[in-house]
Amino acid sequence: MLAAVYQYPILDFFLTMLYFFLFIIWIWLLISVFVDIFRSHDMGGWAKALWVIFIIILPFLGVLVYLIARGGKMHERAAQQAAQQQKAFDQYVKQAAGTPGDTTADQLAKLADLKSQASSPMANSTPRRPRSSPADRTSGRGGHGEEHRTQTSRGEEETR
Repeated sequence: MLAAVYQYPILDFFLTMLYFFLFIIWIWLLISVFVDIFRSHDMGGWAKALWVIFIIILPFLGVLVYLIARGGKMHERAAQQAAQQQKAFDQYVKQAAGTPGDTTADQLAKLADLKSQASSPMANSTPRRPRSSPADRTSGRGGHGEEHRTQTSRGEEETR
């Protein structure tokens, strides 16, 4: 085991890590270029096919030429796609929340109406049930002719 450490010096270890990360970056760049080719609406089908064939046959040169020729618009297309996704998400959230066309001004107007209704004296008055006197409860004539049942501390029901 100790001999293996001397066979693989620290510089080789760092170079191996560098090559590994460069390979990962290369794969990410290749996928990004393919996604951009198929996302692009300003190219026709044949142009897309030629770019894909060029990148498959000569990958390093193909990706380099693509980045030089069309790399500036890659960011614009990605930003446009992100904006479309955000707009679709916002519409979905508004639709799911039940506010399809409500603006902030509409919501504030509704809030003001609710507040004015709550502050009016008629909004606070609720119809009340007539109370029965203790004499009515014992005579069986309770307020609405119902029996009132409660549980005692021992768990038994008591009827009044």
